[in-house]
Amino acid sequence: MQFWIIQTLNSIAFGGLLFLLSSGFSLAFGLMRIPNLAHGGFFMLGAYLGATVTYYGGNFWIAMLAAGLGVGLVGIVFERLILRRLAGNVQGQVLVTLGVSFIIADLCLLIWTGDPWTLPAPSELRPPIRLAGFAFPTFRLVVFVIALITAVALYFLMDRTRLGAMIRAGVDDMEMARGVGIPVSLLFTVVFCLGAVLAGIGGTLGAPSLNAYPGLDADMLPLALIVVILGGAGSLLGAFVGSFVVGFLYNFGIALFPDLAYFILFLPMVLVLVLMPQGLFGRIPS
Repeated sequence: MQFWIIQTLNSIAFGGLLFLLSSGFSLAFGLMRIPNLAHGGFFMLGAYLGATVTYYGGNFWIAMLAAGLGVGLVGIVFERLILRRLAGNVQGQVLVTLGVSFIIADLCLLIWTGDPWTLPAPSELRPPIRLAGFAFPTFRLVVFVIALITAVALYFLMDRTRLGAMIRAGVDDMEMARGVGIPVSLLFTVVFCLGAVLAGIGGTLGAPSLNAYPGLDADMLPLALIVVILGGAGSLLGAFVGSFVVGFLYNFGIALFPDLAYFILFLPMVLVLVLMPQGLFGRIPS
């Protein structure tokens, strides 16, 4: 019984971390039609930046914010200087974002070398929670709570604010939105920056359990792709549900069927692509 409870809690915590990663990818892909393959690199960069700030004596939470802002700044420069010139060119966007992911990986290897960087959890969250005779890391549950708060905040931002309404108007009809004075280009930069900030924050929050190491981007990006395909591009609800589905499949697949973990992980994605190409909560193209 203890095994099932701990694996369930691990799956919930990992699902929360996946949401912080995949929500930004889903926003950029669903709203701006940009398949940002550098998003895993943003996550890894956030992990390295957070580990570096704490290495030099910074508080964990300040490191998390610094990593989010740092990666967000990289996202702004990337979107304004490169991706904007490739609007509507999906093939070009795929190749450029893939190339940038390689550049980020090489720069991280140059700056932080090939040794893993560890990032301890905040001291106040290190004592585990003890329930019914077993202990579970408190920090992992806090990651889930942060992901839940982020999901609610994104929902209100996109569905209940004037800013969200302008972003949706720009997505539905860009020329009409520009005609009524909506700064579509600026709003798209804000959306891309927000996705990068979430990836940077997710990288720092994931570092205490995953570490920052070369190849972290390649390990996490496929999981984000599966989440977006399962949930549907541009759907925050889909990203939220898909993150926890993948979290459960990943943890229980590795624990129960380690030789079939990738089969268990990718099979639902294949089924969804065949039966519901738009994803569980994605919009059917008109």
